[in-house]
Amino acid sequence: MPVLRPLGHPIMDAMLTGFVRDDLRSAFDTVTRADGVIAVTPAFNASFSGLFKSFFDVLPEQALTDMPVLIGATGGTERHSLVLEHTLRPMFSYLHAIVSPRAVYAATGDFGSPGESALANRIITTAADFVRLLRACSPREGREQADEDLATMQQLLGGVTGRP
Repeated sequence: MPVLRPLGHPIMDAMLTGFVRDDLRSAFDTVTRADGVIAVTPAFNASFSGLFKSFFDVLPEQALTDMPVLIGATGGTERHSLVLEHTLRPMFSYLHAIVSPRAVYAATGDFGSPGESALANRIITTAADFVRLLRACSPREGREQADEDLATMQQLLGGVTGRP
């Protein structure tokens, strides 16, 4: 998954104008071609960051359909760990992704302390679950939005012959 900070302006441009610049289109292609996505965001005001959400708002519809997704977040305290279940999991479910049952949350206390090994163990366990999910889902075939739009239109027009 691409790092989003350098894409901040293209994401906002896409939100405001509906036009997608090449650098953002490249990020979309990376996500769409992937067999799975690991999506991690800092917790901000008990939710995900605005840039993180904005990326998924402008990502082409159906890009994450049937895509295995592992969610994670970081934050100041363990109390914000519910961001995983109350904001991230519902968003990816809405986008029709297959969200891994286990997620990773890392608080400030997880870094630079004896608790780091606990974080490492959580990551290892979660990664093993995600690998099993990826294997169960098998590799994805690339989805082109134009192809999906064309197929939908052909289905809609299936009974129309063009004759009066």
